[in-house]
Amino acid sequence: MAATSKKIQVGIVDDHNLLRKALAKLISSFENYAVLFEGDSGKELKARITQSVIPDIVLLDVNMPDMDGYETVRWLNKNYPQVKVLALSMFSDETTIIRMLRLGAKGYILKNIEPEELKEALDSIMKKDFYLSEYISGKIISGLHKDLGNPDEQVALSDKEKEFLRLVCSELTYKDIADKMYISHRTVDNYRNVLFEKLKVKSRVGLVMYAIKNGIAET
Repeated sequence: MAATSKKIQVGIVDDHNLLRKALAKLISSFENYAVLFEGDSGKELKARITQSVIPDIVLLDVNMPDMDGYETVRWLNKNYPQVKVLALSMFSDETTIIRMLRLGAKGYILKNIEPEELKEALDSIMKKDFYLSEYISGKIISGLHKDLGNPDEQVALSDKEKEFLRLVCSELTYKDIADKMYISHRTVDNYRNVLFEKLKVKSRVGLVMYAIKNGIAET
């Protein structure tokens, strides 16, 4: 039997029953995809996976009771790093996106996207190991190339710049980063602006994405 005939197995975790059922029906209609299981919380996903029901991709809601998306993606990244997580949310704020990517999500989409974009996101994560919706890319990371699957060119960075990038991947404010590095707020601004220029990005999320893709950030 040809290996290509095997369908990509998807787990759907969302506490909204109607949305979850609609997503399951939609994904089942995609060529080469099958829904392995549905769950309404991270706890249910954890129980399924520990019973050796391991999907290729998990479509994961960020805000859920009991065990939310943050805790779930952290657990998956630690225990089943082969499982690719596509975060699903109503929120497009920078903090939520950064936190999910930092914890190990391979992509981030909004709940109001078109069905075609969901298929594109799933395909991109399987083929390129990363996806952000065009809306989020355009809104927050306009300085990055659209094709996020291509590896970045290596840029020479100092130890201090790498330290700054690691701290940018945390939930610390720029003021907190200045205090932690024992430097002035102006110096932090200089680090940020120099890295914007070096890495060809225009936002904090762009810095985070570069750090994650190049193994600088700790996930």
